[in-house]
Amino acid sequence: MLEAAGLPPSETSVISNNSDAWYSATKTANVVPLRNYGSSSKADGKVEGAALGAAIGATAATAASLVTMLAVPGVGAVVGIGWLAALLGSMVIGGVAGGLLGALTNAGISEEDAQVFVEGVRRGGTVVAARMPPSELPRIVPITNQSAVNLQERSELYRKSGWQSFDPNAVPYTADQVRSERALHVH
Repeated sequence: MLEAAGLPPSETSVISNNSDAWYSATKTANVVPLRNYGSSSKADGKVEGAALGAAIGATAATAASLVTMLAVPGVGAVVGIGWLAALLGSMVIGGVAGGLLGALTNAGISEEDAQVFVEGVRRGGTVVAARMPPSELPRIVPITNQSAVNLQERSELYRKSGWQSFDPNAVPYTADQVRSERALHVH
């Protein structure tokens, strides 16, 4: 829908939980498998502007066409495409702490919202992110809201189950847990 609305594919990204192996790379796919077996010590994920620019510059040209498969601390297996996946991958390669939470906050999402987004991915969800000039927001936000969850409601639902904030040291959901969580939210 974003592409049909005129947003270039290079300005959109998708990060999705893959703990249940719904996506597997084919021999012909443009896949960059990245693994992070260490755990991050902090979830702030701040990167200096120059380092961020260098990391993005190295991958931006191909980010829209490469599928990135990652093991993200506290989340588990994810699959992504686009600039956010490239940012996340560059953070993993560079050993920068913060994982998906850091990538989202570096992309300008408030930490409070990013916490809920990352927990959503941990539980089997998908984040779709788009970069655009502020003047495009009135046109693009209604498009994204057609299939978006209400972040406040989801946050409250998580909190009722005892969740307080994303924990990068948490055990990722199993494939069965991901399937069960997804079944809870079918529209």
